[in-house]
Amino acid sequence: MSVLRIDESITAKTFILAERERVFHTLTTAEGWDAWFTSGMKIDARPGGLIQFRWEQFGPEIVTTSDSGIIQEICEPALFSFTWHPAGKAYPVLVRIELREAYNGTMVSLISRDFPNTERGRFMFMDCAVGWGEALTLLKFYLEYGVVSKGPVATAMAAE
Repeated sequence: MSVLRIDESITAKTFILAERERVFHTLTTAEGWDAWFTSGMKIDARPGGLIQFRWEQFGPEIVTTSDSGIIQEICEPALFSFTWHPAGKAYPVLVRIELREAYNGTMVSLISRDFPNTERGRFMFMDCAVGWGEALTLLKFYLEYGVVSKGPVATAMAAE
């Protein structure tokens, strides 16, 4: 039996005062993600390649967690899309990130869709709706100002 999908998509958008190529590199390399958001990220940056997220002592709840998926599309420097499994391994969720030159910087547009219409899927839809907005804000602050905030433990360790 197949599970119905939530009809709605998550959309998030931000402007980053940085060259599109720099934003693209930050989103398509392990060192790019680890610099501002993850700890131990792995990316095989090609269609069909594996993407593995890892967070250690992350966020206000100080969680250590991971997830993985498959890269769907990669078109330098304009497009990066992948699946991952925030609602469970049986339910791949698509994330599509488009980068467009704008105002001497980059407009970043993110769409996430295909969440399962299950209790966990609906919870993760709402969690990711907030999370992707926060993630784009963290990306903006990192690329524009060099500010990194991975959570209270990581921030305290970086200050020492």
